[in-house]
Amino acid sequence: MLYLDDLKPGDRYAGGSMTVTEQDIYAFAGQFDPQPFHLDPEAAKQTLFAGLSASGWHTAAMTMRMIVDGEVKLAGGYIGMGVEQLQWPRPVRPGDRLRVESEVLEVRPSLKRPDQGVVRMRVVTLNQNDEEVLRWVGNLLVPRRTSAEVDRRAAE
Repeated sequence: MLYLDDLKPGDRYAGGSMTVTEQDIYAFAGQFDPQPFHLDPEAAKQTLFAGLSASGWHTAAMTMRMIVDGEVKLAGGYIGMGVEQLQWPRPVRPGDRLRVESEVLEVRPSLKRPDQGVVRMRVVTLNQNDEEVLRWVGNLLVPRRTSAEVDRRAAE
């Protein structure tokens, strides 16, 4: 588990990966974003997307799953405080193999709550061609190590 005190600007982490299926796209869109370009391959050909594509919100949800499945485990979990930027540079298609890369941009201990702080992180989701399909900058609430834990680590 990583705490605020373990993180510094420039740290980079890999998330998990997943392959998107047509069935995944239909299931998510049918429940949360029922638009033709997510549900009907023929209708989707006549849209800006020129074919079936995953909802951007589906891409964001898959990104969150890949972050949680990735190499970094934050103490207390991934507690989002908000997203400053969210972009979908290109659509996600059935068969795309996605992966996530994250970079710590800023680490700020809280002035009001010394037991926690905020980590500003850039997250990029890439497809199998290393093309960005999602980009966001978000803020995470991350606990600090307790003084007893700091003492224990120093003794190791």
